[in-house]
Amino acid sequence: MLNELESNYQSLEKKIFRLLQRYKDLEDRYLELSDKYSKMKGKYEAALEEAEILKEEQKKIMLVSAISGNPDHNRLMKNHINRLVKEIDTCIAQLHNSGL
Repeated sequence: MLNELESNYQSLEKKIFRLLQRYKDLEDRYLELSDKYSKMKGKYEAALEEAEILKEEQKKIMLVSAISGNPDHNRLMKNHINRLVKEIDTCIAQLHNSGL
């Protein structure tokens, strides 16, 4: 009976040791993946910012192209001018309402 208990104890001790080792391995893997995730998130955010900058540059290039007379971008130029005229009208109305 004592041998059986000792055998069970040793078996249980081995299982606990393996579980602790697996836990430690998983914890290391978690830290590794967490670090990798942080780096990837930073790269993703940088790529988003770069895409936004490129989008703005593309708009500026199209506007310059429209101003230079490129017929492909005439509509863009008209829309831009209309937006500016509306903004000027709004400013004039605000000045008129404020009594200046």
